[in-house]
Amino acid sequence: MAEPDTIQTASVVQPRPPLIDVEGLTKRYGALVAVDNVSMQVAEGEVRAVIGPNGAGKTTLFHLVTGVVPTTSGTVRFDGETITGLPAHTICQRGLSRTFQLTSLFPEMTARENAMLAAQARHPRHWLPFGGKPVFEHARATGDKALEQLGLTHVANRPAGLLSHGDQRLLEVAMAMAQEPKVLLLDEPTQGLSVEETAEAVDTLARFLESARITVLLVEHDMEVVFRLAHKITVLHRGGVIADGSPEAVKADARVQEAYLGGME
Repeated sequence: MAEPDTIQTASVVQPRPPLIDVEGLTKRYGALVAVDNVSMQVAEGEVRAVIGPNGAGKTTLFHLVTGVVPTTSGTVRFDGETITGLPAHTICQRGLSRTFQLTSLFPEMTARENAMLAAQARHPRHWLPFGGKPVFEHARATGDKALEQLGLTHVANRPAGLLSHGDQRLLEVAMAMAQEPKVLLLDEPTQGLSVEETAEAVDTLARFLESARITVLLVEHDMEVVFRLAHKITVLHRGGVIADGSPEAVKADARVQEAYLGGME
């Protein structure tokens, strides 16, 4: 008896949804619109920068995505789930870690202890005093890995307050990575650094991003840093998006040039 003909159908590969999906996000402070109907997507593995002149709404957008301030309207979805309105610590526990413009460390504790505390905060038993031996060992291993990723192993036993400003900024990134996030948000990681410190920090960040292959949302004022690190760029001006695309396309965009030269009305 002849075998029946088999029909082979090509499977349809559905594209993965974005890891961060911001839709119509708006923040008003009375008559001031700090973020105006911003929509943006960040794909898994992408390094996306948010840039714009001073007062464009970049940090406010970060605060909205991470739950630091409440939204006026709009939606933020993270890994397919709506996180709009959730407390900042809950969003962090779900796998979204961030740094801040102003360095926030425990200066009298060592770099290793700072990284360990950050790692412990993500552990299910973080509420116990160092969680007992298993939590302690996990926190130490995870913290040490993060320090190594950011090139800080050689200063692990130094008090954080005695580190150079450049190393303190990198330690903040290591603390965020010690929480084993799905997405890392970096808010002005080179702020306050000298030209030499910025160059060293960017080299370290570039190596780290290449090896870690983590999804990153980056706010940065230094355009050389942005064009060195970012795959895609979203440009804000007066709270709204005026450009979105590759570094090359954004660099050539007349609206972006006008915004930075102060020509947009």
